[in-house]
Amino acid sequence: MESAQIVSLNVGKPITVDYLGKELSTGIYKQPVQGPVFLSCTQLEGDGQADLVHHGGPDKAVCVYPFEHYAYWEHTLGKKMEHASFGENLTVSGLLEDQVYIGDVYQVGEAVVQVSQPRYPCFKLSQKHGVKDMPARVLSTGYSGFYLRVLKEGHISAGSMLVPLKSDPAQVTVLEILKLLTHGKKDEESLRRMLELEALAESVRAKFKGWLDQL
Repeated sequence: MESAQIVSLNVGKPITVDYLGKELSTGIYKQPVQGPVFLSCTQLEGDGQADLVHHGGPDKAVCVYPFEHYAYWEHTLGKKMEHASFGENLTVSGLLEDQVYIGDVYQVGEAVVQVSQPRYPCFKLSQKHGVKDMPARVLSTGYSGFYLRVLKEGHISAGSMLVPLKSDPAQVTVLEILKLLTHGKKDEESLRRMLELEALAESVRAKFKGWLDQL
């Protein structure tokens, strides 16, 4: 496990935008803020989600996106990508989906956080960037980002380091879970193995169990 750093800390309340001629409430439009900002077990102070079924809650308290991916998207989309372009709370350098394990624990500022699941892309990324197949592009690259749960509340700031405290012994990467969510509906062996991951978010665990029960 390597130390990482918050490049940008981003929050925002839901707003209403137009999507395909209809009104859409979304929390994806976040803005960088200077700290310190209090991180509770459910979210950062000043943040909010519109769709509480699919966003927010203890297993999705913090959304992280790797800063390293920004250059790729700027090149392929042909535009400047500001921090929080993916609706993430933390734009972070040093934590990539193929290197971060589900269950890894980090100290960040006063808080302690744990990797819980990949961020699975939704259509709101298409609305934000004007790219119809944006979720499919994210899935094909694996540049999804991921979520953290909060084990200890506290203040964090832009520039705060994420200092590794514990690496999960199972060593299942965020990318491995993302690929299973995308293509693994009939992969019985992998599904059984993932259900042994205690740190895996409950919603993902339930989905995998449902798929397994259907085999």
